[in-house]
Amino acid sequence: MKLKLTTLEKVYQDKTVLKKLNLFIENQQIIAFIGASGSGKSTLLRLIAGLESFESGELMVNEHLMDHNKKRMDQHRKSIGFVFQDHNLFNHLTVLENLYLVLEKVHHKKKEDNEKSITQLLKDFDLYEHKDKYPHQLSGGQSQRVSIVRALSIEPDLILLDEPTSSLDPILTYEVLSSIKKLAEEKKDFVIVTHEIGFAKNIADYIVFMEDGHIIEHGPTHILDAPQTDTLRKFLSKVLPFQ
Repeated sequence: MKLKLTTLEKVYQDKTVLKKLNLFIENQQIIAFIGASGSGKSTLLRLIAGLESFESGELMVNEHLMDHNKKRMDQHRKSIGFVFQDHNLFNHLTVLENLYLVLEKVHHKKKEDNEKSITQLLKDFDLYEHKDKYPHQLSGGQSQRVSIVRALSIEPDLILLDEPTSSLDPILTYEVLSSIKKLAEEKKDFVIVTHEIGFAKNIADYIVFMEDGHIIEHGPTHILDAPQTDTLRKFLSKVLPFQ
């Protein structure tokens, strides 16, 4: 994938949360954003998805320029599969109904044309036997895997994952991370915001470390073995001993 940020700035209620970011990444399959809570990672991911606007600068995702052109932005959003922290499943709908809702209402695809692909995705992620269950009948790991299947069902150009294991216990975390690794093996392009540094090191092609709205350091995964900044070195010294 290709990602280009030029003096990108984002403000929330008079607080600047992304501070003139500059970044150019090209020909990388998996990009991982890491950093402490509040560093701006999830905000940047939402901008990449086209879910929020920004105050100044320029953002390009693949060949899509993020701007105020509604038609262009709608096309971009439909090319993105987004997996949120909290699953965002509709509680009154079954797993299958959650999946078909997005396909039918957002992407205007017919249910009968997608039954085969949906069935295969559910089997790939060990969810087929749960297809008629409601979200409250699923574990956290199963719900998150349904979210991943929903993102894949639209055949996106790019998958974005925002802290997909943030509220899961170690066993469920393993389930979800294993599913994400499966995506990597299938050569899907994706960007992941994660606090699982060991996982990011194992799976990502490129690492972007953020702190306080700034990009402090970025590069291939070996930057985690040999940080060039004291900020990243200190961050890893606090995180890696527990992973």
